[in-house]
Amino acid sequence: MARYDYRCTACGEVFEVEHSMTERPEVTCPSCGGAAEKVFSASGIKFEGSGFYNTDQRASSSCASATGSCGCCPNA
Repeated sequence: MARYDYRCTACGEVFEVEHSMTERPEVTCPSCGGAAEKVFSASGIKFEGSGFYNTDQRASSSCASATGSCGCCPNA
């Protein structure tokens, strides 16, 4: 089960509802009973350092040349 934030369209209160990812429930505000919409927000994940991109590669000591280019690569 996942937890989602919802905001009431009537009073503006933000509250949390737990349901499965595939479920699309009709959510009402616990304070006033008004209709609520799912709130989308940025994720708390932050990627830092190397190793997170397709272009990040470690040169092995047997293939790397003095200039840092790969001597084993077909396009080198």
